[in-house]
Amino acid sequence: MNKNPPKPKFVIVIPDGAADSPIEELGDKTPLEVASKPFMDEVALTGRIGTVRTTPEKFLPGSDVCTLSLLGYDPAKYHPGRAPLEAAAMGLKLNPDQWVFRCNFVTVVDGKMVDHSAGHLKDAEARELIAALESRVLNTDRFADIKLHPGVSYRNLMTIGGTDFGRIKTTPPHDIPDQPVAPYLPRGPESRILLDLMTEARHVLQTHDVNSVRTQFGEKPATDIWLWGQGKAASLPSFEQRFGIYGAMLTSVDLLRGIANLLGWRNVDVPGMTSYHDNDYAAQGRYTVQALDEFDIVCTHIEAPDEASHQSDYVTKIAAIEAIDKHIVGPVLQKLRTFERWRILVMPDHATECITRKHHDARVPFAMAGAQRKGALPRPYTEKAARESDLHVEHGHELMDYFLSGLAGPHLVR
Repeated sequence: MNKNPPKPKFVIVIPDGAADSPIEELGDKTPLEVASKPFMDEVALTGRIGTVRTTPEKFLPGSDVCTLSLLGYDPAKYHPGRAPLEAAAMGLKLNPDQWVFRCNFVTVVDGKMVDHSAGHLKDAEARELIAALESRVLNTDRFADIKLHPGVSYRNLMTIGGTDFGRIKTTPPHDIPDQPVAPYLPRGPESRILLDLMTEARHVLQTHDVNSVRTQFGEKPATDIWLWGQGKAASLPSFEQRFGIYGAMLTSVDLLRGIANLLGWRNVDVPGMTSYHDNDYAAQGRYTVQALDEFDIVCTHIEAPDEASHQSDYVTKIAAIEAIDKHIVGPVLQKLRTFERWRILVMPDHATECITRKHHDARVPFAMAGAQRKGALPRPYTEKAARESDLHVEHGHELMDYFLSGLAGPHLVR
């Protein structure tokens, strides 16, 4: 007789930016409070609910910092900058003297940041603009050490060597919606080359055919590039080394794919998976369920609520939350119940407010259910219910220990 119990299964569902503040048009309720989400509520009602601080002191509430916290990695120890995490997704091999920056295409009008995503620029359009910048800007001695790397939509990378950018200060463009950009441009020693590149890029972009066509069709043009999130090559101890289990990631975002690569996880491609509400939620749910047959822990990340928040679109945010609940959380719960031992964790990496269109460093609500995770007082999955619970985690990276503890095996590091 086999005395070893079957290996447990773990699922993490990350509805990016789903947490919010009350909105007047919703009767002073949040999108999570208004949305119909019976399966997320079931996780909270049958398990435990609480709050967790995923943004440590001296950090900004970005997905790079907050996802590391969520997955059990202290940003104060492991955070290399946002761009290096995305470089890991692209498989970019950085030399010791190279720096990598996030390079957004953005829309700036009359000196103000109108859109951090240039109207959700299409991949093909972004690549055409990058090709123009390479041929008309980067082919000079001034920018000889610079190279652009196309990513997904408006999200791209820039690498540069020969200069130390350790004291440069930059700002994420999604943190300054509708604000003047001048105070937030790269600043500090060695910032001149970055500012010159951004200026030269503007001259090329504002007259490019791609932007002319976008303007004709009422779409926001990619008027500028925005450089931020700089760092050098990233390295993390694998998740299996730290926690003794092997995982997979499902996401449309290079940042999360890069983190998965660094953790030693498999990135699972899903046809039709996008960063917006046109995401094929049903397909993402099916592939998440299928991944449970192969992997110990499966993390499925959905960007749509965050993108809707950045557009101040609470209607789409509510619809995205409901789609995640119906097509992902529901099927995952059904699959998990076929295993003897399992747990599920549902939580956003950070809050994103529709009112401000920005990330917020507030504690985020989490709900977890499964073996040995039962709360004393059943509560639905909302920010208010989480705040009123008796479970509050101050250091975000410690939540993963609690989620896995007792089931993950003797290798768990606490």
